[in-house]
Amino acid sequence: QLQLVESGGGLVQPGGSLRLSCAASGFTFDSYSSYRISWFHQAPGKEREGVSCISSSGSVTEYADSVKGRFTISRDNAANMAYLQMNSLKPEDTGVYYCAMRRTSISDWCDYVGMDPWGSGTSVIVSS
Repeated sequence: QLQLVESGGGLVQPGGSLRLSCAASGFTFDSYSSYRISWFHQAPGKEREGVSCISSSGSVTEYADSVKGRFTISRDNAANMAYLQMNSLKPEDTGVYYCAMRRTSISDWCDYVGMDPWGSGTSVIVSS
């Protein structure tokens, strides 16, 4: 059974940085490199929204306008890991961050549609 586990959340002051990690496991008939990865953010009282995604090859990345220039997504296919480096954090970045993946045959594409499975999330609080 495929499983994703996020880590790296916590309390940080505005302007600070955090690095979120997403560990994938449970591959039997395929490999991590066959999946595109997306990170989602759910602010308190709001719906979950996609903030960044990366193609299965790692060659293509996308960012929501709200995080462009501040967040960087990356992946290590050999380690079955994905990361979200978050810099210049703002109070509005507060919330739960989820990683999710979707199997794909297109190595240079990513989006936020049809993701399965999902991790259980890691909480980020940006406050002074």
